[in-house]
Amino acid sequence: SVLSFLSKLLISTPASVFNIHHTYYHNLRLLTSKMPLALIARDARPLPAEAEYDTIVIMQTIITITHDQTEYTLPCTILRSRRKTCAITIDEDANIVFRVPSRATNRQIMQLAKEKSRWIITHYLEACARKNSRPHSDLSDVQRTALENRYKEAARSYIPRRVAYYHAVTGGSYKRITIRDQKTRWGSCSSKGTLSFSWRLMLAPPAILDYVVVHELCHLTHMNHSPAFWQAVEAVYPDWQNARKWLKEHGCELVL
Repeated sequence: SVLSFLSKLLISTPASVFNIHHTYYHNLRLLTSKMPLALIARDARPLPAEAEYDTIVIMQTIITITHDQTEYTLPCTILRSRRKTCAITIDEDANIVFRVPSRATNRQIMQLAKEKSRWIITHYLEACARKNSRPHSDLSDVQRTALENRYKEAARSYIPRRVAYYHAVTGGSYKRITIRDQKTRWGSCSSKGTLSFSWRLMLAPPAILDYVVVHELCHLTHMNHSPAFWQAVEAVYPDWQNARKWLKEHGCELVL
C-alpha cells in the first residue's frame, strides 16, 4: 500500500516539532476532460520542493506532530491547486488533507501544520473515535448495494419535494437537483444554481433532512456563511443549531 511504502521512507527528526518526510508524486492520468490533470499513485519519484503547478496535484506523505508531549505520526494528503488560501480537512475516516496554493513550499506547509497542531490532533482523534464507534453491519456487499440503490431512488423522489416545499419560502432560483453518494458533505449549492444532496440524508430523521434542504436553499441568495445567511436559515428553520449539532455528532452513523 502507499502507506506501508511511505512508512519505510520515514526519517526521524526528534528535534523537530513537525516534520514532513519524503513527499512523492506520481504519473499523470486525465480524470475528466472538464477537469485539470490530477496526479495519482503509480511509479512514485521525488517531488522538487519548489515546484510550481498549473494542475491539481495530489501527494501522499507522512507527517509527525508533537502535541502535549505525545508524538503522532500520521499519513496525509497534500493537494496543490490554483487556490489562493490554505485549508486543512479531516473526513469521517480520519483522512487528513492539506489544500494549498500550487506555489506553497514544504516549509510553508510545515509552518501551517505546526500552527494548527492542536486543531489537527483534536479533530483527528475525534474522527478516529467516531470511526471506531460506527455500528457494525452484517450486510453483504450485494445486499448493501441493493439497499443503497433503493435509498437513492427514494431520495430522488423525496428530496425534490422537500426542496419545492421550502423554496416557496426561501426564494432564490435553482436550475437542477442532484443526488450524490457523499458521506460527510450533506448538501451543496453551486454558483450555477445546482443543488446537490447526499442520499444518506434518507437515513437521518426527517427534520434533519429538512434542515439541510433549507441550508442549501438559503445559499441561493447568500453564497457564504455570513450572519445574514444564518438569519435567513433561522427565519425558516429556527432549530437549525440543534440540527447542525446532530449531524456533527451522528452523521458518521448514516451508513448501511
